[in-house]
Amino acid sequence: MRIHGFENAPLVDGEELPALPGFWAAYLLWLSQTEEYDPVPEWFGADGADTDAAWLALTDEDRWPVFRIPFGGGHTAVVLGCNLPDDPGTEYLVTHPEWDRTGHLASVGGHQAGPGLSWRELVHIARTPDPGAPGIHAEYARLLLLLPALGDQDLPAEAAGVVADALERAGIPVELAPGLAEALLADHPLWEPAAWTPATASPLSGGQEPFLGILHCDEPMSPRFGVRLAQGITRTQSDRLARALGTWPMP
Repeated sequence: MRIHGFENAPLVDGEELPALPGFWAAYLLWLSQTEEYDPVPEWFGADGADTDAAWLALTDEDRWPVFRIPFGGGHTAVVLGCNLPDDPGTEYLVTHPEWDRTGHLASVGGHQAGPGLSWRELVHIARTPDPGAPGIHAEYARLLLLLPALGDQDLPAEAAGVVADALERAGIPVELAPGLAEALLADHPLWEPAAWTPATASPLSGGQEPFLGILHCDEPMSPRFGVRLAQGITRTQSDRLARALGTWPMP
């Protein structure tokens, strides 16, 4: 497996890992932390030993798992475990075969940067798999894998229900899913929720002339603050990306 910018990393296909017992606890436990409670595997209906085993698979320094989430127009969202010995983290990216570089959504870890997705974009990507491309196609898994990149101050009323349904489909006990969904959507441990607005025709402060159709994030910690989502792409390629993200009307 090869991802631009990670050519020398020991990347491996991680798309079988979500089937491991304890995977979702290992992957999302940190995100469910609240001011009142520290999360435990039991919140996910998971066994501690299973969660530890899944965590070891996720953080193996010799095997960096990659989860591909193909969506419209040949684009792929990528979740990549960047398992550096002294600075582990997770990268959230967007790729396309025609692009020379990779689009940066968010980073979780020692050099966190985010948010990387609005709720609108997250749900649209989850619900629009590209059936002809390799990767993860189950809507619930796509949504949960990208959930850590979310940061949106205008979550709709149905957001908790959508996440709870995804958790149930992932095997979380039905009696635990609603409360867990609320915890996962509460204050993000690493960044503030952002306002997402359509880019205007005037330059962003300190940034580039934006391509219309791609949402702008107002959180300064975000890679999408005043910077195009994918560097070096053409206006036509940007229009295709905006349509794939659900923020630009189809022709």
